[in-house]
Amino acid sequence: MTIDHPFAQYVKAIGKGPNMWRDLTFDEARDAMDMILNDQVDPLQLGAFLLLLRRKGESGPEFAGMTAAAKKSFQSELPETRPDYDWPSYADRHRQQPWFILAAILLADQGYKILMHGIEGNLEGFAPTRPALDVFGISQATSLQEAGKLLQSENLVYVGLEHFCNPLQKLFDLRPLLGVRTAVNTFARALNPMDADCQMQGVFHPPYKDSHLQTAKLLGQKNAMIFKGGGGEVMRNPMKPARIDVLHDTEASEITWPALTSDNTYKWREEDLAPTQLLKMWEGRLDLPVPEFGIIGTLSVALKMKMPDLTTDELDSRAAEIWKNRDKARFS
Repeated sequence: MTIDHPFAQYVKAIGKGPNMWRDLTFDEARDAMDMILNDQVDPLQLGAFLLLLRRKGESGPEFAGMTAAAKKSFQSELPETRPDYDWPSYADRHRQQPWFILAAILLADQGYKILMHGIEGNLEGFAPTRPALDVFGISQATSLQEAGKLLQSENLVYVGLEHFCNPLQKLFDLRPLLGVRTAVNTFARALNPMDADCQMQGVFHPPYKDSHLQTAKLLGQKNAMIFKGGGGEVMRNPMKPARIDVLHDTEASEITWPALTSDNTYKWREEDLAPTQLLKMWEGRLDLPVPEFGIIGTLSVALKMKMPDLTTDELDSRAAEIWKNRDKARFS
């Protein structure tokens, strides 16, 4: 008699027929991802598992369990340094500029320590995060330990996923084979590898907001801002009201920021994708009011976690003043 592979139980649970499949518990999802990250799963099982999860729709406990497994894999590498903010960047195909980088720079200029992390993303014909960071001389660490050391003297540091959880990076690399994004594209945003108190999360689709919120709560995240971001990144769309799921001292609520402009015609996907465009924007050499409002609006959302008593209008005004007073010649 052939004995089932230990991983088969998880595929079976989510892969049964109508009215028979079920969600995995937190513990099951954690154990399943632990096996995956430790290369204890056959490639056929891995593909089936990821696609079945996507087809049924992942739950908050599943996302949280998988995130916990990934965090466990690099716990021994954590430095003592803790940033104030965690800023994930995991969109793989930027069809618009990563203007959010300017918001992160402005936030860092207020004295807050920020760890940005993510994947390389597609390069040709897209606008990934890393080349844009290079334009501003933002340090890119090759380990969490190095990131911790850099944060002792710098306020904004980036580290690539491949440098602190390479087995998870390999799951991102499956997209060309599977043809679709999978759970890893979602739960990687919750990694918060250095356990910052404040977490920013941009999601691709509004229906995912609740799962992200559940994940953050289950993982004990203290403060978080979760919203539909431009291109799936932490980027507020200033042409629309922003409905944001908030965690403040672990208590959940929802806040709606108003639109910052009446212009609803700006075409994000028709932008010039050269990374130097971000530098031109910083230096005041670009006249693009909508992206400018997007930078201000994103900074406003981030500030809420450190200034919880301010209203959305007050935060937008504070962020606009910070943008106006930036040192335009700083990166020249």
